Amino acid sequence: MVGKLKTVVWDAPDIQALADFYVGVAGLTQHYGDDEWVTLYSSDGWRFGVQRAPDHVPPRWPDPAHPQQMHVDFQVADIEASAEDAESLGARRLAGNDHWITLADPAGHPFDLCRADVEDTVVFAVTIDTVDAPALGRFYSGLLGLDITYDGPEGVLIGTEGQQVMFQQVAALRRPRWPDPAHPQQLHLDITVDDADEAERAALALGAERLPGDGENWRVYADPHGHPFCLLTGAS
Repeated sequence: MVGKLKTVVWDAPDIQALADFYVGVAGLTQHYGDDEWVTLYSSDGWRFGVQRAPDHVPPRWPDPAHPQQMHVDFQVADIEASAEDAESLGARRLAGNDHWITLADPAGHPFDLCRADVEDTVVFAVTIDTVDAPALGRFYSGLLGLDITYDGPEGVLIGTEGQQVMFQQVAALRRPRWPDPAHPQQLHLDITVDDADEAERAALALGAERLPGDGENWRVYADPHGHPFCLLTGAS
């Protein structure tokens, strides 16, 4: 294990509007907000961030020319009622069946409402698109120290309830090339580590790539399929 998953981060041009949307749709609670960042928590312990991205280019799923890179799966008891509530708050319905409904949030990020035996909205997983789910699953299993719990034709799941990451098999993937604005990221993961240099060596050995950009307590990397993530030290 290199580090622990801390935050799932959405990019958005209007961060407070997107934060308010997920407070209303998923029952998230806002714990912090400024002009560049908002922190949200779910009732089941997930931490989310909304990061200001003035040049955010939204996906247009299912258009393969403008695909999603990651999305969040929420579990709800009544997918139709929950989808209607989301639409009233600004979501757009994209697809669905008796078991799940896919919508786009006001910043264009797809998210899924999945039918489950739950009382309140809970987070099932953050899902990452990839052309090789087993390979990317092994990478993040090593990076996050989460066991592979499912490996099937549609993808790979690591972790257990309360912290799960899904790798969804897709036929083609337009990789982000952060910080190139022509190929931007849409979401990314923040991962906490104890020692930045040791964590970097371990991440690179697993197949990560160091990207431009760092700060006092963070460094930016890409996984083997191009999705950016940050390694963070300290509590902030």
